[in-house]
Amino acid sequence: MTDLRRGEYKVAGGKLVAADVAVRNGAITEMHINGDFFLEPDEALPRLNNALVGLPETATVETMTRHLDAAVKGAHLVGFTTSAVAIAVRRALGFATGWADHTFAVVHPAPMSPAMHLALDEVLTAEVGAGRRPPTLRFWEWSSRAIIIGSFQSLRNEVDADEADAADVSVVRRISGGGAMFVEPGNVVTYSLYVPSSLVEGLSFEQSYSFLDDWVLGGLRSIGIDAHYQPLNDITSPLGKIGGAAQKRLANGGVLHHVTMSYDVDADLMLRVLRIGREKLSDKGTKSAKKRVDPLRSQTGMPREQVIEALKDHFRERYDTVDGQLTDDELARARRLAEEKFSNPEWTARVP
Repeated sequence: MTDLRRGEYKVAGGKLVAADVAVRNGAITEMHINGDFFLEPDEALPRLNNALVGLPETATVETMTRHLDAAVKGAHLVGFTTSAVAIAVRRALGFATGWADHTFAVVHPAPMSPAMHLALDEVLTAEVGAGRRPPTLRFWEWSSRAIIIGSFQSLRNEVDADEADAADVSVVRRISGGGAMFVEPGNVVTYSLYVPSSLVEGLSFEQSYSFLDDWVLGGLRSIGIDAHYQPLNDITSPLGKIGGAAQKRLANGGVLHHVTMSYDVDADLMLRVLRIGREKLSDKGTKSAKKRVDPLRSQTGMPREQVIEALKDHFRERYDTVDGQLTDDELARARRLAEEKFSNPEWTARVP
């Protein structure tokens, strides 16, 4: 009897694709694709099943996708794609992983400085990439107001330094790209996911955003918010944007995905300290901001702490988790990095 290896991939907003794959002498010898997707005509399924036979088991998602595309040319794939099939095959072969292959540590430390938070992102991503820490979900607590600019943004074009100084708002630069954020203690929900690159194996950056955001959409829906993903990196609802995500992939295989969502932010202050905020309003027909930006508070009526606990509970329901903590070594390394890099004006102004 052929020993089949099984891999699964759930398409974000789509269907489940499963692959049962056999390998001999380093090559794929047998493959069976199944799932709750739709495929027409029916005769396309055998072509799909035979498309990768003979390929080396180390073939990349890109190579597999090309062969699958050729095999089902003219067919209609609904709820899935050929790249989804390739990812399921890679998972079956052990080169890619799914959520169920990992146990996630959940940590929620006490409030920290903005520089310390950004330093922890770098340290913990590297630790997961090196295999010294399990995949981790970390919720942040801010000790002060801050503007966090993206890795490639211009400091002077994004921040009104005089207004920021007057309002005692610190400015820090993160290691991920994307746009500037304004945060206040107790008025945002921020979290980071640190995962190995195997979890996003074969996914484009856009696909990985929706893939890694899928759990929080479910968490928000569980507390009454009709949340959905808006490419490239926004979480939104029919009543407007809730938050945004950013990512960084390290050379050692660690992947950082972090999100900030507004609970009840002072929009007037935000627009004084952020230059970009004024321009972003210009295409919305808005002359001035409301005094608060409060999608999580107004749409749930829940205290912020309950929102966070509900999100934790939803994550724990979906995935295998343990309660984790930051190690003394991780904290010590982050403190050094916070001082030497993330509090260093040369880093903050690396793009003037």
